[in-house]
Amino acid sequence: MQDLLEKQSASLEQYGIKNATVQWNLSPAELQKITVEKGMGKETLNGTLAVNTGKFTGRSPQDRYLVKDEYTADRVWWGKVNKPFAPEKFDVLQEAIVDYLSGKEIYARDGYVCADPKYKMNVRSVTEYPWSNFFVNSMFLRLEESEKQNFKEEWLILCAPGFEADPAVHGTRQANFSILNFTKKIALIGGSAYTGEMKKGIFSALNMILPTEKDVLPMHCSANVGEDGDTAIFFGLSGTGKTTLSADPSRKLIGDDEHGWTSENNIFNFEGGCYAKVIDLSEEKEPDIFRAIKPGALLENVVFKEDGTVDYMDGSITQNTRVSYPIDHIDNIAVPSYANNPKNIFFLTCDAFGVLPPVSKLTPGQAAYHFISGYTAKVAGTEAGITEPVPSFSACFGSPFMPLHPTVYAEMLSKKMQEAGVNVWLINTGWSGGPHGVGSRIKLKYTRAMITAILQGELDKVDYDQHPIFGLNMPKYCPNVPTEILDPMNTWLQKGAYISKSIQLAHSFHLNFEKFSEQASDVIIEGGPLIDEHHHLDHV
Repeated sequence: MQDLLEKQSASLEQYGIKNATVQWNLSPAELQKITVEKGMGKETLNGTLAVNTGKFTGRSPQDRYLVKDEYTADRVWWGKVNKPFAPEKFDVLQEAIVDYLSGKEIYARDGYVCADPKYKMNVRSVTEYPWSNFFVNSMFLRLEESEKQNFKEEWLILCAPGFEADPAVHGTRQANFSILNFTKKIALIGGSAYTGEMKKGIFSALNMILPTEKDVLPMHCSANVGEDGDTAIFFGLSGTGKTTLSADPSRKLIGDDEHGWTSENNIFNFEGGCYAKVIDLSEEKEPDIFRAIKPGALLENVVFKEDGTVDYMDGSITQNTRVSYPIDHIDNIAVPSYANNPKNIFFLTCDAFGVLPPVSKLTPGQAAYHFISGYTAKVAGTEAGITEPVPSFSACFGSPFMPLHPTVYAEMLSKKMQEAGVNVWLINTGWSGGPHGVGSRIKLKYTRAMITAILQGELDKVDYDQHPIFGLNMPKYCPNVPTEILDPMNTWLQKGAYISKSIQLAHSFHLNFEKFSEQASDVIIEGGPLIDEHHHLDHV
């Protein structure tokens, strides 16, 4: 035992961390006990650990960098999302973090990402806080005891929330930072205790490594599989229903956020857990998530009522209240977390303009175009200053984590779709009958009925109309859904108002797409809306 401890403390010295008391691979129960004893968290009535992440209650996209060196210089799509960081500055910062962690009590954990054994990537996490380590245990895949003996990490995470950078010395924008170095295979995180920085750091790394080195398409999506082995994939930005709609009692959940699609036509989960929003959570609305909040899960930035229960309605710390839990806290899961044979892909959008059809079938060109666009709409009230719907675009439904140009991922998706014979559907979970404030939100039971009909092959047998402005194919009939809502124009009182709102949204799509058009093929460009505002409506 002593030999093992010496070996383990020595194994952090190889990173330059000296004289630290290293707690290795502690169980969640041990980490929870330490967190509570140190006054860094408290327990809910049912024994779930709850912590406050401090100043940062979400990721800080402006403080995320990629080291620009031989590996990344010509591969990365540099710009606002992927900001370059000098290798020599990284070395100075790494040394400062290592010095900062030396002599402290710190927590180390070995785990891996990518559930498909062929793509498994070992990750060692060294964290300043016990509850950061607890998060890693929930979110990454967990090793068997036997696998811990001769563990060799491929990537290293050094997470030191208490360390603040000096921009003048270290080259950061401010005191907090999240930096990936692909040559050293190190993720450095400092100045922020928000746990999602670790998860998304490794996701960003995989988004670079898998397509360029392994011919795997990384996807920001949820996935489930039916009894016949048919896999469905759900893309969608926050608030579009990705977690809700992939939780289906008749299908097994593969994962809720990050997956790879291999050249062998398999879909695998990157993670070993789920990181779900809990604002307004109730057992009726989200039974799976609600029941997953038990010992072994970690709540972030929630507010307690006087009786010690959690008030999920209270967003006074942040609207981005979260829980992370191991995937096996959900009953109906695929074990292990991979499956083959993707048959249907759903792009979920919450269109607050009330323009897009509740369900439409996409051609390969349209699928690539809408994938690159990654559209949803922010609704009044979600952010300060937003009083009416605002279009929101996030390339590939996850641009903050995509180091390569979006067309690289879109072309991979098109190729895989065609090889696998997959159907792609655009599902609007937003408004019908008018924009937000005028129309009403499409009922969840109708959206579920559309998805069920698709999964059962019912929409392969119906006729379609083409949307006059977006060119989307809208089914004329869908079981258990009122026919009049299938063509959104029918739900508006004034057809002219619908057409002009559609043209306004189409124009937003065109404007957003301009930055991608140079590198997009004609097929992809032709997948966009049929008209722009400069066209007359004579031919509509």
